[in-house]
Formats: sequence, C-alpha cells, structure tokens
Amino acid sequence: MSARRDLFVAGTDTGVGKTVVSAALLRALRGRGLRVAGMKPVASGSEATPAGLRNEDALLLQAECSRPWPYEVINPLAFEPAIAPHIAAWESGRGITAPPILAALSQLRADSDLVVVEGVGGFLVPLGEGLSGADLPGLLRLDVVLVVGLRLGCLNHALLSQEAIAQRGVRLVGWVGSLIDPAFERLTDNLDFLRRHLHAPCLGVLPRLPVKRRIERAAQRLTLPELFPSDR
Repeated sequence: MSARRDLFVAGTDTGVGKTVVSAALLRALRGRGLRVAGMKPVASGSEATPAGLRNEDALLLQAECSRPWPYEVINPLAFEPAIAPHIAAWESGRGITAPPILAALSQLRADSDLVVVEGVGGFLVPLGEGLSGADLPGLLRLDVVLVVGLRLGCLNHALLSQEAIAQRGVRLVGWVGSLIDPAFERLTDNLDFLRRHLHAPCLGVLPRLPVKRRIERAAQRLTLPELFPSDR
C-alpha cells in the first residue's frame, strides 16, 4: 500500500482553471479505482439558496466525489460576494481559520483514498489575519499541483509561485498549463520554458473550452505519473 498523497491544486492567479483541474483529477483518479473526494475549503462568490450558500466550483467538485458528501464538508467556509476571501469574511463577521477546514478534511480522509483540495485565487492570496492560501498545503499535509494560466506574464507568475511553494517546504509534484488567452503569442516557446524551469512534470495543457467540456477533456488527457497511484 502506497503512502497517502492528498493534493492541493494551486493557481498562478485567480480564474486560471483550478476547478477544472481539480475536477479532472478527481474523475481520472476515480477511473483508476480510487475512492476520491474533492474539497474547496474557502469559496467567495456563492449563491444564496434555501439550503444555504452554494458555490458553483464547489458543486462541481462535489459531483466528482466517489460518494455523496454534505455540501458543508466539501466547502466549510462559503461567502456570498465574489471578492477577495479575507474581505468577504470580514464583511460577513466570520473569520477564516484553520479548525473548520481541518475538521472537514478529516471527515473526507476517513472515507477516501485520496482528497483533492482546491485553493482559492492565487497561491499567496490572504485568507485572514496571519493566514494565507499558501499556508494550507503545510497545515493540511498536501502536495501541490500548480495550474499555470497561459497568457502574457505567465512565466513570472509561475516562477514566483514555484519559489513561494518551495519556501514553505511543501512539494510541487506537477503542473498543468491552462490556456486563458486564445491569442497568446509564442505559446510553444513559453511552454518549453516552463517545462525546463518548473521542477515538476507537466501533467498536461488544457485548451480553452466551456468548463464541463474542459473537465472531460482534461480527465482523458492528463498524465498521471507514479505520484498518483492506480491502486491502494
């Protein structure tokens, strides 16, 4: 039996495709026979429903889990306005702290072989006083998959993210290129640079497609090396 390797999907910025990659990893690993669960610990931009706040990205992850989980376990901290999470939390009067995240993750781990945790915004996004998104992989004992938004500026964003990940003593185990700008010039040259300078394997490059089609395409095409076992 392999050692447990839960994953944290980080992004070089907001809106780069973290949810697509997280959902695709869940679907692909579920196809390998693993019991998987997805988690979005913190979500701003949620809709008020009779059942409570619901975030579209968290619902996509919930749908890819191997078993039904209560929404509140998938997304323990939800906020309505689509703004920076620490501001949304402050406006709501609820702070973002580690204990509810740790409690929800513990439930998921108890009945899953592997949990995929989606970050919020870019890697260093602030969450609250003394807590940022960059702290979560260490606190939760997660390896990192980095989603690189492919557009002008991506090389700087990717290298800075890699440096921040390394400084926190967590492992970068793979990265995914996500095409944000269809008119991005010199795409091949930029991908070649990233393959040479990011110290982890490229798991795939995602074209710009509607979200559900992107998830399906990514689940079929992501390369999952030995880091992501086929059985337990």
